[in-house]
Amino acid sequence: MADKKNKLVYSVFWNCGLIIFGSLVQVVVLKGIAAPHQFIPGGLFGISSLIFYLTDWLNPGLIYLLLNIPMFILGYLFVSRRFLWYSALAMITVSLSYQVINIHIPIENELYAAVAFGAIFGLGSGIVLRSLGSNGGADVLAIILNQKYNFGIGKFSFSFNLILYSACLFFLTPDLVIASIIAVFIAAQAINYTLSMFSQRKMAFIISEQPKKIANQVMSHLKIGMTMLPATGAYHGQNKTVLMVVINNIQLKRLEEIVFTTDDHALFIVENTFNVLGSTFSKRKLY
Repeated sequence: MADKKNKLVYSVFWNCGLIIFGSLVQVVVLKGIAAPHQFIPGGLFGISSLIFYLTDWLNPGLIYLLLNIPMFILGYLFVSRRFLWYSALAMITVSLSYQVINIHIPIENELYAAVAFGAIFGLGSGIVLRSLGSNGGADVLAIILNQKYNFGIGKFSFSFNLILYSACLFFLTPDLVIASIIAVFIAAQAINYTLSMFSQRKMAFIISEQPKKIANQVMSHLKIGMTMLPATGAYHGQNKTVLMVVINNIQLKRLEEIVFTTDDHALFIVENTFNVLGSTFSKRKLY
């Protein structure tokens, strides 16, 4: 089952499907919401839009195509040719579909438009980033930093756009810039959520006087492994065993039931994790 899943994740059909669908979602809101309100979408497309608004030269889609050239050189040097071609597909899909898609989403309120644009645009961008490519543009830099320094893709997107919007204050009205920043902040959160929605797990720590009994119950009923961590109580100095387990949301309530049915004085601590890779969980994605 795991081998089949890995083959799907690395298949050309799956990756091209994610890229094309995610790119089209982005273009729909770029043309339907961002263009009528003159939002600056962020990233290289935001720079392209700003150049177009100020000069009326070409159109944002074609300017975006030109600005992507140096980004793909970086992608070729620091990531891989596969990453480069998948990212090129995203960039070409956005540039060409921007020329032909003509849609208007009737949201008049600027704040509502910014929220809707950010959420949907972030979803589309996140779908593309779940592939082995990127959206092109600044996402190439984001992937390089994420691979080398584990810098969050959403965080990079927001930081990049903060610099962009600081420059926009010299050319656009403050209201428009603020609305665009709101949209990009929401998009950054939507990107991170979309990237983690299938890999996010809960990490639980269990402190109990009956750790072996709980561990046996969990392995027997939930069919998952646990880790026993040696610990020492600070107050009495007694040796203890802390159980650690990574579990999905569906099984979490059953785990809680097993713990407190076995030991109603146990301490049950649950933390959110952004991403869990390796072992029986998701495999590391190689670009």
